Amino acid sequence: MSSTDLLLTFNAGSSTVKVGVFSIDGAVARHLGRGVIDLRAEPLSLGLTRGSQTFDMPLKAEVTDDLHGVIDETFALLADEFDMAAAVAVGHRVVHGGERFTSAVALDDAATDGIEALIPLAPLHQPQALRFIRALRHLKPHLVQTASFDTAFHATQDDLVRRLAIPRSLHEEGIKRYGFHGLSYKFIASELARKAPHAAKAVVAHLGSGASLCAMEDGISRDCSMGFSTLDGIPMATRPGCLDPGVILHLAGERKRSLGEIEDLLYHRSGLLGVSGISADTRDLLTDGRPEARQAIDLFTLRIAGEIGRMAATLGGLDAVVFTAGIGEHQPEIRAGVAKRLFWLGLSIDETANAADSFTISTGESRIAAHVVATDEEQVIADEALSVLRAR
Repeated sequence: MSSTDLLLTFNAGSSTVKVGVFSIDGAVARHLGRGVIDLRAEPLSLGLTRGSQTFDMPLKAEVTDDLHGVIDETFALLADEFDMAAAVAVGHRVVHGGERFTSAVALDDAATDGIEALIPLAPLHQPQALRFIRALRHLKPHLVQTASFDTAFHATQDDLVRRLAIPRSLHEEGIKRYGFHGLSYKFIASELARKAPHAAKAVVAHLGSGASLCAMEDGISRDCSMGFSTLDGIPMATRPGCLDPGVILHLAGERKRSLGEIEDLLYHRSGLLGVSGISADTRDLLTDGRPEARQAIDLFTLRIAGEIGRMAATLGGLDAVVFTAGIGEHQPEIRAGVAKRLFWLGLSIDETANAADSFTISTGESRIAAHVVATDEEQVIADEALSVLRAR
């Protein structure tokens, strides 16, 4: 490989895709730029950031099942800023790796089929990643493709932690706790090792549209709030988090709701949107004076704090709480609300540092440190893709 080789990353969400552009500098993937496309937007556009410059580049292509037009035009637009002829590989984020994928892999037919077989475990996200994988294989067959898995980071958890209290035969069939947001947590683990090595026992709160928490010991996952699916844990933008399974039985039985209706309720109409009836966005709710908005925020912070307490029990202690992702990095009110509910653990927040989104937002007297760390899933995808390339 020459020093001019480029590596791309595709981080596909349920309705958006983030595209990263990296140069390969020896054994290091160096970030050059990043873009995002909201596939729901009309008209489409590629929002591109390169250094301090930002561009909003209109896309003429329509969103089709195969995504060929969108990807073709995206590559053409990127070529205005980068030497796309130097691209040698694409790394993808795949939400679910099941038991099979516990590290990044090169994407051949067998691996792609294995990812497809896991669609029932992540029906919202897995198909999206596959759309991009297959489109790129068709349009750019010369590019090596790799996959990095959100579940892989949590493979270190003890079997007891991963078990659900169901018949053993179902556990052996793969119905167990997997955990998600692993690429984000892997990045945060590396940042804590560098910036806060004292935080041996830490709970990291990845708070975004999708939200979860992870208990880490020396950078290794020991527990997480999301379990078998991305529905579990704390309330999210439109997902409920932990929910009594009796509610599902009631909806399916007494209320005669179909499976499709229940799935739509759980993935798209619950969480902050469901509680408030106003918005799924915490920014809207924080500025809305209605009691329903306040209640949604209070429920959000209550459940986060409660989950941190549970994870402290798993770790047998707690040195630090870390906030990351869109809400965790940029919304002091949410962080303060969680910290207030953890006062009994000895956590106290420095209001000035919190308002400034500083790295350390706890006071000097706090028995537990509190940090704000910006996550970078694309960097982890790029690093893992480069590792797979070099292994080949």
